[in-house]
Amino acid sequence: MTSPEPRSFTTAAVPPVPFDPELAAALDALGAQSPLTPEAIPAVRAAVASVPLGDEALACGGELSWEERTVAGPPGGPDVTLLIGRPADAGPTAGLPVLYHLHGGGMVAGSRRHLLSDVLTWTRTLRTVTVSVEYRLAPEHPHPAPLEDCYAGLVWTARHAAELGGAPDRIIAVGASAGGGLAAGLTLLARDRGGPAPAAQILLSPMLDDRDRTPSARQMEGRDMWDRVSNATGWNALLGGAAGTADVSPYAAPARADDLSGLPPAYLDVGSAETFRDETVAYAGRLWQSGVPCELHVWPGGCHGFDEMAPEARLSRRAKRARREWLSSLLDTGRGDR
Repeated sequence: MTSPEPRSFTTAAVPPVPFDPELAAALDALGAQSPLTPEAIPAVRAAVASVPLGDEALACGGELSWEERTVAGPPGGPDVTLLIGRPADAGPTAGLPVLYHLHGGGMVAGSRRHLLSDVLTWTRTLRTVTVSVEYRLAPEHPHPAPLEDCYAGLVWTARHAAELGGAPDRIIAVGASAGGGLAAGLTLLARDRGGPAPAAQILLSPMLDDRDRTPSARQMEGRDMWDRVSNATGWNALLGGAAGTADVSPYAAPARADDLSGLPPAYLDVGSAETFRDETVAYAGRLWQSGVPCELHVWPGGCHGFDEMAPEARLSRRAKRARREWLSSLLDTGRGDR
C-alpha cells in the first residue's frame, strides 16, 4: 500500500502565483535561469563548489569551533565525512542539542560545507552542536546510497553525541530542498530500523515526491528557481531513471510512505510560488492525520530558496524568525508538541 496519487490538473489557463515584489526584483536581477538538465549537472556542481563556507565564515568571528571527522559509513559503503561545529566555549559535557544537517542541491550537487544560513545562526545563538553530513551524490550514486550515508552519520552522531558536547536524545534532523527530502526519509528509516530516532525534523521546501505532477509543479513550470524540469532531472538521477514509476521506495520519496505514524514532531515551510508547495502541504496534512505534531508555514509569494537568495527581504526575515521561534520553543521545553 502506498500513499494516494497527488492530485493533478491539465490546463494551460491557470496563471502562476505571483512572486513577492522584493523576491521578484531579486529574480529579475539574477536574470534568466535555465532549468537543470542531465547535461548541465557537471557545470552546476562546479558552480556550487565555488561557493562553500570557508573556515573564516564558519568560525563567526571566533564564536564557533569546527572540526571534520571521517567515520564508518554504511555496510559495504565508503566512510562518511562529517563537519562538526559547536560554540567555542562549550565543554565536552555541555549536553547541547544537536542539529543534524543534510545539505540541499537537488540530490546531484552540494557538500557538507553548504550549510543553511539558519543553521549557522542557530549554532551560534541557540547554542547547538551542528553535524553536517557529506553524502554521495546522484547519478553516480543512486538511492539508497545518499540516504544510507546520512543514516550512518546519524548512528555515529547519536553514539558519540556526548563527547561532542551534545545530547543523543536531542538530535534534530534539518534540511532544505533535497536535504529536506533526505531528512524526511531519514526519520522514516530510523523509525523502521529501530535506530537512533531524531527528536524533531525541520523540513524546508522539502523534495518529497518523485511523481512531479502536483498542481503547483505544473503551475510554476518555467517560473520557479527549481521547476518541474529541474525536478525531473534530480529525481531521475537519484532513482536511476525510474522517477514516477510504481516501485519507488518511500525512503527515497517520503510522499509515497503509507504510514507516517510514530515520526518526530515536524516544522515544514514552503513558498506559495514554488514547485514543492503542494507536496509539502500534503505531507504536513498527512503528519497531522497520523497524530504527529507539525507546524506548517506557506510563505506568500515565496519562490524556491527565497530566504537564501534574498535573506534581507521582508518575507525572508519573517520565515527565518518563525523557524527560530519554533526551534527555540522546542529546545526550551524539550518536547515537540510546543
